[in-house]
Amino acid sequence: MSEKLALQAADGSGSFSAYAAVPKATPAPAIIVIQEIFGVNKNLRDICDKFAAEGYFAVCPDLFWRQEPGIDITDQTEAEWKKAFALFNGFDVGKGIGDLKTTLAAVRAHPACNGKAGTVGFCLGGKLAYLMATRSNADCNVSYYGVGLQDLLGESGNIKKPLLLHIAELDGFSSPEARAQISAGLKDNAHVEMHVYAGVDHAFTRIGGKNFNAGATKLAHGRTAAFFKNNLQ
Repeated sequence: MSEKLALQAADGSGSFSAYAAVPKATPAPAIIVIQEIFGVNKNLRDICDKFAAEGYFAVCPDLFWRQEPGIDITDQTEAEWKKAFALFNGFDVGKGIGDLKTTLAAVRAHPACNGKAGTVGFCLGGKLAYLMATRSNADCNVSYYGVGLQDLLGESGNIKKPLLLHIAELDGFSSPEARAQISAGLKDNAHVEMHVYAGVDHAFTRIGGKNFNAGATKLAHGRTAAFFKNNLQ
């Protein structure tokens, strides 16, 4: 079962919506699914539905609402890519984290949630999941091919809850030097679990995308499932 949540921004600038997939048995642990640059599209809604089928209250907030509410596009046309990158370039990361923290508080207070809540994000969402590990009290966080993490290592000392990183070896949006920096900067943090997937590019789990890799996706999602089971259940 799905529903739409209405959330008030903490800075008083307005309200935004979130897609919520409710499991059969509640209250349940919650997972906040953090969008890519294509908005809360079918791919993200399907991910929420899958988590709900596994027993989680899954919520995906609209983080582009300050620019244009209700973005729902794909990676299949040049026009959609141009729009996605324009939205990405106009996105305020600090305000986005504020909206995610608002979502986290609302989700924990929702009757479908038992009070435990983590995050999982992809691409832009992977960066935001990392920042939720450094800037929020989420119980755990999962980052898939997060962009620009090498520039955020100064915050790594704030990571006090479990963080799982999935990194693509051939990520076109992250150089080998950047990946080496990330590895070196986080390897001594006992809260961080990091996996590099050989021979795959950015967005290797995006079904229908040109870089989709079934084997790496199965391995990464299996690790994510075990991670959430260990830290939320």
